[in-house]
Amino acid sequence: MPGFAPPVADERTALTAYLAHQRRALRVTAYGLTDEQARTAASASELTIGGLIKHAARCEAFWTDLILQQQRGPQRKADESDSDEFRLGPDETLAAVLAAHAEAAERTDAVIAGIPDLGQAVPVPQGLPWFPAEVKEWSVRWVLLHLIEEIARHGGHADVIRESIDGATLYPLLATAEAWPDPWFQPWEPASPSGG
Repeated sequence: MPGFAPPVADERTALTAYLAHQRRALRVTAYGLTDEQARTAASASELTIGGLIKHAARCEAFWTDLILQQQRGPQRKADESDSDEFRLGPDETLAAVLAAHAEAAERTDAVIAGIPDLGQAVPVPQGLPWFPAEVKEWSVRWVLLHLIEEIARHGGHADVIRESIDGATLYPLLATAEAWPDPWFQPWEPASPSGG
């Protein structure tokens, strides 16, 4: 069934399949939205769908850099605000953050495919309060599980925001975006303009 991750044969396939599934669920919350709607904080929080997708892309890039023990850009400091991280800025477009998210996902997938042992050590950044000082390393396996958790959590946020914007929910959006044959419910359609 297209609404679920595919069958898995081993641990690596399971982790990467579930990561891909959670990415897809997050991305589909943006289906059919305008840039302005993607900037809309439609729930009790300041989170936006565009901002959540932007954050997910940055998260994947950060963790992939850690796996590779690289740093491609400036890292957030402990006292730095993350409010812009979760919002689509006035000069940013939904298409651009979706492209950045796809690029980050493709890079993560390529890196993971090239790692023979998911137990490979990944150093824990030191000096940031959200990382435990007593832990010096995680494994690639742990990083994949964390990415699944992170994207699933933000996918849930995006689900609530999307439903608050126009009533759309995950499976009707997926059915429409992916042109499912014979869905068992009404696929999502944009609301007709008023007075039409």
